[in-house]
This record gives sequence, C-alpha cells and structure tokens, in this order.
Amino acid sequence: VRSENRQHYTYVILLTALSGKDNQLDGMDSGADDFIIKPFDEDLLLARLRVAERILELHEALRTEATRDRLTGLLNRGAIMDFLQQSLERRVREGGDVGVILIDLDHFKQINDQHGHLAGDAVLRESARRMQAALRPYDRIGRYGGEEFIVVSPQADGSNSAAIAERIRSQLCATPLSTPAGELTVTASLGVSHAAQ
Repeated sequence: VRSENRQHYTYVILLTALSGKDNQLDGMDSGADDFIIKPFDEDLLLARLRVAERILELHEALRTEATRDRLTGLLNRGAIMDFLQQSLERRVREGGDVGVILIDLDHFKQINDQHGHLAGDAVLRESARRMQAALRPYDRIGRYGGEEFIVVSPQADGSNSAAIAERIRSQLCATPLSTPAGELTVTASLGVSHAAQ
C-alpha cells in the first residue's frame, strides 16, 4: 500500500478478529501503525483516526522541515539535488531531456552590507517567489547556497531551458523589490544546461 504513494505517508490501521498478543505484534511488525479488534467500537475507531491524523500532520511537518529552505520556502539543497538525480535517472529509463538552470543573484553581499540582513532576507524571499512564478508546474527550484538557486526542468531541451531562464530573469528584474530598506533592484546571472537523451 505504501509503495504506491511515496510522497506521503499512508497510515495503516489493521482491522482483525485475531486478538492474541502475537497476532497483534505480527501485524505491527508487518507495517501496521495501529490495530482494532472486531467487532469494533465506533467511538474507539474515531479516536484512533484522530490520533492518526495528528501523527500524519507531524509527519508532514517533519518532511517539510527536512526538505524546505526555511527562509524562502523553496526546496533546500539536499531536496533539489535529489530531484535532479531522480530526473536524470528517469531520463535514462524513459528518454527525454532535463534542463538545469543555475541562478546567482548579482551583488547580493553588497545588498546585505549596505542595507542590512533584513533587506537581504526580503530580497531572497521575494526573488524566490518571483522565480517560482516563472516556472512550469512540474519544474522545481531550490536554494543551492546563500544567493544561489538551481532549477530542474524535466522534459526541457536547450531552447525550452533557455526560455525558462529568460522568464526567470524577466520576473526578477521587472520591478524593484520591496524591502525594509526601501525598494531595491535585483539582477541575476543565469547559466543554462540540459542533459539530452
């Protein structure tokens, strides 16, 4: 059951007529998260479902914490590199291209030095939002380093990747970004590559 959905955890409650301790332990060892013995009490089932819901919410919070950059909300370095690896492996199995775009915000250290870290953080957050808005629904972007980002674009050849990079550049540079230090203009250097089949 869980192998069909690797993105989200599936909470399994085993409903069984077998009430022995060994049977219950076997069920838990086989992967069940909880068990209910037949005939079951509806109130007990609802209570266990509430517990399961809390556990799933915590599981999702941990997954988000482990894969997301706290400041920008984008994928963190480990998660975007995992996505890149998966995309390259899929390309080998199924064919197609994978585009990769590296983005570096120009003169970011200068922004921090002249306007402070709060302004720098605001620039990173708004830049991340604008770059994300320029992507296709199945592209992924992650924060690779301080002011460096990487975009992975499945099924994007060289010209598609270049077009995506141009949309990102346009989104970033279209209007100044609002920060606690006032409006700041941001530019970026982008590098485009792709792995062909």
